[in-house]
Amino acid sequence: MLQDFFHTLGESLSLKGYGSILLDGTWMTVKLSICSLLLSVLLGLLGASAKLSSSKFLNFPATVYTTLIRGIPDLVLMLLIFYSLQTWLADLTDYMEWDYIQIDPFSAGIVTLGFIYGAYFTETFRGAILAVPRGQMEAATAYGLSRAQRFRFVLFPQMMRFALPGVGNNWMVLIKSTALVSIIGLSDVVRAAQDAGKSSYRLFFFLLVAAAIYLLFTTLSNIVLSALERRFATGVREAVR
Repeated sequence: MLQDFFHTLGESLSLKGYGSILLDGTWMTVKLSICSLLLSVLLGLLGASAKLSSSKFLNFPATVYTTLIRGIPDLVLMLLIFYSLQTWLADLTDYMEWDYIQIDPFSAGIVTLGFIYGAYFTETFRGAILAVPRGQMEAATAYGLSRAQRFRFVLFPQMMRFALPGVGNNWMVLIKSTALVSIIGLSDVVRAAQDAGKSSYRLFFFLLVAAAIYLLFTTLSNIVLSALERRFATGVREAVR
């Protein structure tokens, strides 16, 4: 009886020979999450700057962008963006008489997730920028710093202190949302778990493995985010005391 138990446990830990598939899916999820985060942060900074701009040509499109994206479910947006991009590209190739171009699922996943969460980062950064005392920027201007120098040395470090809680929350949601890319054909960890589970008739077990992998990601992310919060809060607690 005990021997059968350890035999079953050993088979479970070896993942029935599907470990390499899950590892590839995990690596795909990591790459997709990081690339999507970088695009989201870039769009968030641009969107926040546009929403805080006094120009209606910048403010209005940014407002429409954040309103639409935050009001539509991520799954619907992913399907709309992916298939609309593919349709527009097919129409363009037909019009230009080019060979048909198939959108790479990985690139489509990055663009889709980055575009969606760029709206959330826009509001996060906008609120953080508004939280920075205006006198800080006025003092930097008085010292003769350029706009780029004011952003790099004055605005960004203080903005990040206010933005990090929201950035961390957006990052956690983005990681979990990478599971949606399996519907557009990308072999992420969820797709790998589904394939392994269906092939081995142990779907529940492999989905638990996928859940554990996501839990590991979020736990490590919490550690990194806590370190970043301490880094950007340097000097603040001492000043408060």
